[in-house]
Amino acid sequence: MKKRQLLFLRDVVIYTFTAFGGPQAHIAVLLREFVEKRRYVTEEELIELNALAQLLPGPSSTQTLVGIAWKVGGLRLAIITFLIWMLPSATIMCIAAISYKMFASKSKFTEILRFVQPVAVGIVAYATYTFATRFLKSRVNTMLAIGSLIVTLILQNAYAFPILILLGGIISSALETPPQESALRIRLFANVNPNKVGYFIGILLFFAALGALVNQTSPFSLPIRLFENFYRNGILIFGGGQVLVPLFYTEFVEVKHYLTGSEFISGYALQQILPGPTFSFSSFLGGLSMGNTGHGIFGQVIGSAVAVIGLNAPGLILILFIVPFWDDLKKITMIKNSLSGINAVAVGFMATALILLTRPFGLNWLAYVVLAATFVLLKFTKVKAPVLILIGIGLGLLF
Repeated sequence: MKKRQLLFLRDVVIYTFTAFGGPQAHIAVLLREFVEKRRYVTEEELIELNALAQLLPGPSSTQTLVGIAWKVGGLRLAIITFLIWMLPSATIMCIAAISYKMFASKSKFTEILRFVQPVAVGIVAYATYTFATRFLKSRVNTMLAIGSLIVTLILQNAYAFPILILLGGIISSALETPPQESALRIRLFANVNPNKVGYFIGILLFFAALGALVNQTSPFSLPIRLFENFYRNGILIFGGGQVLVPLFYTEFVEVKHYLTGSEFISGYALQQILPGPTFSFSSFLGGLSMGNTGHGIFGQVIGSAVAVIGLNAPGLILILFIVPFWDDLKKITMIKNSLSGINAVAVGFMATALILLTRPFGLNWLAYVVLAATFVLLKFTKVKAPVLILIGIGLGLLF
């Protein structure tokens, strides 16, 4: 491996342990450290990679970093970079899933969560507000968001999400794309390798079918079904890790009952204080899903690994397949226009999650006060989400 590539990996390690604040903060660090200081890519290349990541489903921060690695050293460096970026936070979340039951039985732990959980829901409320102000700039998008909120509240079914995302993209693309683009679309799609598209869809269909065929009592059944769950959701997540919350809360808590609401929001709160990708939350969900169904510690490790691989695989496959013909793709405004509808639907999903997450608070006025205070601090001050989670832990220890 060349000296420049080793230096790049060293910088990736440093970035991994200092990257707080989500995709918006991550891109600022990449610009400063990887463009201005090290010049691994140009500013234009970074902006285009980030734009591509925004257009694709999957973890935008991870896809941008992996895209930079691909430009610096090809496929091998891209895979190593992904592992360095993902493993530390995913490992911590796996350990948290394994040890959760031990701590949950202690009364003091419950007292700490009394403040941490409302803070975490406040972070979700602020993310919902941020997405709404950014993406609901037209009447069509506002109606799409309201419609997705109503439908998901009524159905509370995991399969409502892909249908609504598809409809949102089709509606916004149809309304906003000029007719003269049809010839350009045909030229682009003529260059797409159908075998790669087939592999991408085939993985999902294979594991969905396998999960249905394997006997539910088999020790292999749940890991296979978990992989299908996470891989499917990895295809659906546009706009960053905040969209994880509504998709996973509905599927894992409301529909399949793999976790309780308290377990879910506790894991999300822990993820907020860790550096690295938001998608590492999947490690906690997979590990605890296996633990709650009696699979033991080894099963929980398997569950965490399956979740992380399944959720990240679609985004990685897409970024590595599409980067070579990004120059053509970025000319297609149909794709950009479909994204506005998809993001509008995602705002509705997030609003649904916010309503479901506040439901356990009941008449606990203190929880709503903490939630509102969290939102206000995030909106009007420079205090970051990890600091607020630590404040919530401190309040639980003191009171």
